[in-house]
Amino acid sequence: MIDKKFGIIGRPLSHSLSPMLHNYWFKKYGISANYSLIEIELNEIEKIIEKIRNNVLHGINVTVPYKQAVIPFLDLMVGDAKKTLSVNTISLNNEGKVVGNNTDIYGFEQGFLNKLRNQNFEQNVVLVLGAGGVTASVIFALLNKKIEKIFVSNRTVKKAYEIKKKFPSIEILKWENIEAKAKDVDIIINTTSLGLTEGSDFKQEFKTTKPNLVYYDIIYNPVETMMVKKFKKKNILTYNGLEMFIYQGQKSFFLWNKINPEIDIDLKKKIESKLK
Repeated sequence: MIDKKFGIIGRPLSHSLSPMLHNYWFKKYGISANYSLIEIELNEIEKIIEKIRNNVLHGINVTVPYKQAVIPFLDLMVGDAKKTLSVNTISLNNEGKVVGNNTDIYGFEQGFLNKLRNQNFEQNVVLVLGAGGVTASVIFALLNKKIEKIFVSNRTVKKAYEIKKKFPSIEILKWENIEAKAKDVDIIINTTSLGLTEGSDFKQEFKTTKPNLVYYDIIYNPVETMMVKKFKKKNILTYNGLEMFIYQGQKSFFLWNKINPEIDIDLKKKIESKLK
């Protein structure tokens, strides 16, 4: 019999490998628990939160498009969630309060930013594509690294300006201008769903870029989006979101179980075998 139940809420979820990640660690550490996909509509969020409050669910991750939508149903937010108003990990504390946390910032720092070895890192010009739930976490992490020149562009410009309310120093760029801007930036970060398996993709070609450009795609499934493939052909350094995914999951697991799980070779091989 399974003692504890965990899961991830969002829509769509067919690409998510979170169950594989957490169930691997449950087995490794002898924890009687199960983690599953919980694909829900917006109007079902409150019902899910009540399951946490009543110990039917013992913790959930939150992905697109509900990282802000869950906030009104929480009792409190802590840590990075409070700073970004973006929640991807929810649990019940010892006082019976439903708590929202954010492990995306940790995942992004460990999975990408800390891998870059640029002596003048803070002088980089960064173009962030998207204004969804994870974008605030990405911008927060960039600002923590003292990067001052950050451009944000989103297909719906109103959402980009909502991000600017949280981070007044960023500059908003119209979506139709991102290809022209690409030639002036050092790092491009895709936080949109463009490129997801069975989803839409970029129409832009990004033909003119700096030779030392770094392209980061938050998507990890497929392992190489169309844009990653295009940049690789131009010998541009690229990263996908796989390590961010693993590290944010590691921190979520710790918050729920007070065990810092090992990211071992077998786990990486298991995940990579499922990527397209």
